[in-house]
Amino acid sequence: MSASRWLADRWVVGLALLVLGYLLLPVVVVAALSLNRPASRLSYDFQEFTLDNWRNPCASVEMCDAVVRSVQIGFLATVAATVLGTLMAFALARHRFRGRSAVDVLIFLPMATPELVMGTSLLALFVSAGVPQGFWTVVIAHVMFCLSFVVVTVKARLAGMDRRLEEAAMDLYASEWQTFRRVTLPLALPGIVAAALLAFSLSFDDFIVTNFNAGTTVTFPMYVWGAAQRGIPPQVNVVGTAMFAVALILVLATTVRTRSVRALSR
Repeated sequence: MSASRWLADRWVVGLALLVLGYLLLPVVVVAALSLNRPASRLSYDFQEFTLDNWRNPCASVEMCDAVVRSVQIGFLATVAATVLGTLMAFALARHRFRGRSAVDVLIFLPMATPELVMGTSLLALFVSAGVPQGFWTVVIAHVMFCLSFVVVTVKARLAGMDRRLEEAAMDLYASEWQTFRRVTLPLALPGIVAAALLAFSLSFDDFIVTNFNAGTTVTFPMYVWGAAQRGIPPQVNVVGTAMFAVALILVLATTVRTRSVRALSR
């Protein structure tokens, strides 16, 4: 095979690898900086290799408190948005009702609305209702803007599912609950997990909406924004690398489980 033919057959794969490398480059830089002992808190040059940042990730108590708070908010917002979004996705994908098209349009509006607009509108809503800004207003705000992403993700998964598998299960005398638990839910689970991971990521790193509705509550992105003025501690890179590693492990575990289920079904 000639070199030109070999390149013609593989240029798409090569381009995809280049784009993937470009997307992962910031992650590699953050991982490298997590192993760095900088000359000062205002320096981002790689000075000296060290594991001290990983051995003592809570060198800054304020940072660790902010991380824990962001995880708590992200977990609550993810659970609420995933449950509500999954139910809405099933309703939109499996049922026909009056106003369905209007609901589809309304689902996309929070995704298309700038976060600045959403943050200020939520702030106006809470202030007019007399709700003090704090932990729970942030949770409510995160549920509201994560909900649309969950609905779209789960709905896309449901659209690609073969309904004949569920019909075959019911033809074999499975009840509706048994069909849902043993057929529908396992097939939809990758989409639900993907939606949950997306919702948690959006909640964990949100700054604009949180900044308008947090009051005195400090989340991890708000801590990083405040610390940038006096020098970001290297442990921030440890948190970023750890979050990426956890997300990668969850995605790989879900992929392996999905392939195992498909292999058994064959």
